[in-house]
Amino acid sequence: MSLASEIRTRINKFPEGKTFGYSDLLIAKEDYVTAAKALERLQKEGLIKKMSKGVFYKPKQTVFGELKPDYTEMLRPYLFEDGKRVAYETGYSLYSRLKLTTQVAFRIKIASRDRRISVNKGALKIDTVKSYVDVTDANYKLLELLDALKDIKRIPDASPDNSIVILSSLINKLSDKQIAEMIKYALSYPPRVKALLGAILENINNQVSTNKLKQSLNPLTKFELGIKKSVLPTINNWNIE
Repeated sequence: MSLASEIRTRINKFPEGKTFGYSDLLIAKEDYVTAAKALERLQKEGLIKKMSKGVFYKPKQTVFGELKPDYTEMLRPYLFEDGKRVAYETGYSLYSRLKLTTQVAFRIKIASRDRRISVNKGALKIDTVKSYVDVTDANYKLLELLDALKDIKRIPDASPDNSIVILSSLINKLSDKQIAEMIKYALSYPPRVKALLGAILENINNQVSTNKLKQSLNPLTKFELGIKKSVLPTINNWNIE
């Protein structure tokens, strides 16, 4: 079977609305040029549509016309590589999902250790930033929370106090193992993140050891974050103002 036939067969097995790239089609890099020509022919036939460079989708047909992939499916090719998660959503769209803000994100920001992309096609606008640690399926939820702590003063239409209440509630639901992992990842973040996480953990569970966070901080550094002591009673222990 020719490569073009193999590609067509694989795409025919995809459900409507699925996004995919070369890796999803199991195409070897040395065959990319041949594959690109085959994919171009399939676009002309209307079997697939191009979403951005190297990313396509199988349009879903309804009685109301053609539907584009849903939001989650549109993002998937940029968050995964060869079936493994390498990035996660951050920025305003994440903070909206965490209910920290009602602000609508006009551009989506994703964080990845190594991947760098920029998409500006129709309604899909994506920029990348460098993550502080390698991203996996096991840790990205923890990294989302650490990002929110990092940007606590920059989240639009949100007060630091309100954000602390929401984030404290989310962190309080984590298991002991997840808390230990979160502390480990926090050590790669800016000092204000380590201080905030330490204060939150100390406030919601004084049995958790925050020694590593405390030891990583300069005891003379103060963090002006605009958080009230009535909201986070442990701020004085972490030089947070």
